[in-house]
Amino acid sequence: MPTITVNLNQVNDATTAAQIRSHAIDIDRPEANGGRDQGAMGGELLLASLGGCFSSNLLAAVRARDLDINDISIEVSGELAEAPARFASIDMVVKSAYEDRAEFEKLVLMSERACIVANTLKSAVDLRVSVAPI
Repeated sequence: MPTITVNLNQVNDATTAAQIRSHAIDIDRPEANGGRDQGAMGGELLLASLGGCFSSNLLAAVRARDLDINDISIEVSGELAEAPARFASIDMVVKSAYEDRAEFEKLVLMSERACIVANTLKSAVDLRVSVAPI
C-alpha cells in the first residue's frame, strides 16, 4: 500500500512548519492560546484537510462527467468535546449552483466515499455531510 508522509519542523517556541511535497504550511495557536498566530491550529487544518480531500474528489467527479456545476463551496465545522480535547462531531455543508439536485447529491455521496480523510474520521467522530439548498 502507498504511504503518504509529511515532515514537520519547529520554527520557534510556538510554531511548527509542515512540509508537504513542495508546499509549506505553518501550524500555530492564536496568541490568546499561547501561540504566535503564525498559522492555523492543527484542528483547523484537520477540518481543512477533510474539506480539501472531499472537494478534490468532488471536482474530479464533476470534470469526469463534464457537468456544468459551478461555484462549489464547502463549510466544515467541528463541535468540540471537553475531555479529552477532540471533535465530538463534524458537519460539512456543500453549496453549489446546480441544476439537478439529485445528481449533485449523488456526486457528493461518491466524493464522501472516495475521501481518505472522511473514511478515516468516520469511525472516530460523528461526521455528517449535506447539500445546502440553492
